[in-house]
Amino acid sequence: MALKPRYSDKFVEAGCDEAGRGCLAGPVVAAAVVLPTGYTNDKLTDSKQLSERQREALRPVVERDALAWAVAVVDNVEIDRRNILHASTHAMCLAVKQLSIKPQLLLIDGNRFYNETSIDYRCIVKGDATYMSIAAASILAKTHRDEIMRQLSVQWPQYNWHKNKGYPTQEHYNAIQQYGITPYHRMSFNLKMQ
Repeated sequence: MALKPRYSDKFVEAGCDEAGRGCLAGPVVAAAVVLPTGYTNDKLTDSKQLSERQREALRPVVERDALAWAVAVVDNVEIDRRNILHASTHAMCLAVKQLSIKPQLLLIDGNRFYNETSIDYRCIVKGDATYMSIAAASILAKTHRDEIMRQLSVQWPQYNWHKNKGYPTQEHYNAIQQYGITPYHRMSFNLKMQ
């Protein structure tokens, strides 16, 4: 099913999404994307529906085609301080504030948003599978976060973050049990086996 190009024709819209909310380690990364009016790309869809290779191929396309895009990173220490929901929406707001074009409407993936901007917004459940700009943001957030986790994996190879990206896999729990925690683990999350 083709994604909708816009929520409204009246406003400059920025799609916003994040990656890494459910992880045990690493940052949460958010992106905001303003696409040109009438933009189409048949390959653009929710990043979770794409393979890693497909996402990586789309990242430079989105970065080239967008009128404006920005990515923001909130680290695990800040996640522990704020809680993951507040940290996620904070990352989205940071990304929005970095945009070279000021949007008039934010399309937020999900059902909750703590707005730290003066811009009107709409929360859209499954927004990354509905609107092009949110799908584009989901691809940027995911690929930028994956890149961070691959870099961290060089330093901490025993956790296999280049593969599991910090998500709560059996292998990740086993590594925590065997090697302990790193400075990149989220202490407010349950780091023991369920």
